[in-house]
Amino acid sequence: MPEDETNTLSLMDVLQPEYTANPYPLYHRLREHDPIYWDERAEEWVLTRHSDVITILRDPRLTAERFMLDTSWLPRDMEETLGPPIHALTRQMLFRDPPDHTRLRGLVSKAFAPRVLEAMRPRIQSIVDELLDAVQDDGGMEVIQAFAFPLPAIVIAQMLGVPPEDRGQFVKWTGDFGMLLSGVNLELQDVVRALYGVSEFMDYFRNIIKQRRTAPKDDLMQAMIAAEEQGDRLTEEELLGNCVLLLAAGHGTTTHLIGNGLLALLRNPDQMQLLKDNPGLIAPAVQELLRYDSPVQMTSRRAKEDITIGDKRIQAGQAVLMCLGAANRDPAVFPDPDRLDLRRQDNRHVAFGYGIHYCLGAPLARIEGEIAFNTLLRRLPNPRLATGEPEWAPNLVFRGLRSLPIEFD
Repeated sequence: MPEDETNTLSLMDVLQPEYTANPYPLYHRLREHDPIYWDERAEEWVLTRHSDVITILRDPRLTAERFMLDTSWLPRDMEETLGPPIHALTRQMLFRDPPDHTRLRGLVSKAFAPRVLEAMRPRIQSIVDELLDAVQDDGGMEVIQAFAFPLPAIVIAQMLGVPPEDRGQFVKWTGDFGMLLSGVNLELQDVVRALYGVSEFMDYFRNIIKQRRTAPKDDLMQAMIAAEEQGDRLTEEELLGNCVLLLAAGHGTTTHLIGNGLLALLRNPDQMQLLKDNPGLIAPAVQELLRYDSPVQMTSRRAKEDITIGDKRIQAGQAVLMCLGAANRDPAVFPDPDRLDLRRQDNRHVAFGYGIHYCLGAPLARIEGEIAFNTLLRRLPNPRLATGEPEWAPNLVFRGLRSLPIEFD
């Protein structure tokens, strides 16, 4: 690689148009250049090797408490409105270390127990069939809007006990929340606009919680309200912040799994036919689709003290960005990593993270993916990409399609 190229190489290039559709060549170049390097443009350490990513994700010397807390940068007339959503977001389990993380996760983990989720399969299958019934005779559909978004949105809304018909509002609010987590350098007006959206999101939950105090129901939100009422288990900030997290994360990343996964199958017709002929292969197939084009490409930590990774010294306070998408294409762990192989064995991908912050909703996402892919292949004859390229959303953290038009007989 030319020296001038190595000096300018940055993970931030993933936001450039030439890498939006396929960031993996960039990840390979970064790993070959230096698997642990200080990215001048991102002002973070970047890790692209599977073994290093796992090491850092389970190292207690790095903190998950990395979301912005300082509100002094806000215009004074906005602080009263936008300060509360900032503080609530920092109380999400995603950004907490033990013991807070342990407590928060424990309060909602029962709703995501494998036994509970397995019992939801018939209902998820019913939602999938209803969505496909609506387009079966059309000869085509825009997959994201007609299927990949509404399916997980309906499922998580029902789990939380919020009206599924409100999911149109969730699109904007989830987008606002995702923008704050995107890793993209935002202008002040973009941050303010996103925070106003999150504030509306919290007001929405605040109104539902108020109704629930007089008319309780048997669902995940009610369990969280009961914990908040006990005082020492969940504060109002934690309740609101984690309701936002569960609803937003509970459908956004699964939307990307379905969209990215279906596109991968359509572009690899031999693998699509393999799955169609062998629906019992669906569990390892979903694992491979998660590895091949992960919905979450990055996560980060901040060093609490000086530490050494490999031959690099990371100073206290410095950020470490782990490229999950690169780790999932590491040839040291995955033979022929750029090939989609639904029969791949020993698939140790990190699409759901690793360690104590391993994605709480991973079992639910896998179930939704299994039902979605098998049903799509069973019900849609000869599915194929429609004219034109699928449209990707430029994003450092999340990888997903804005649109995926397909045709079928």
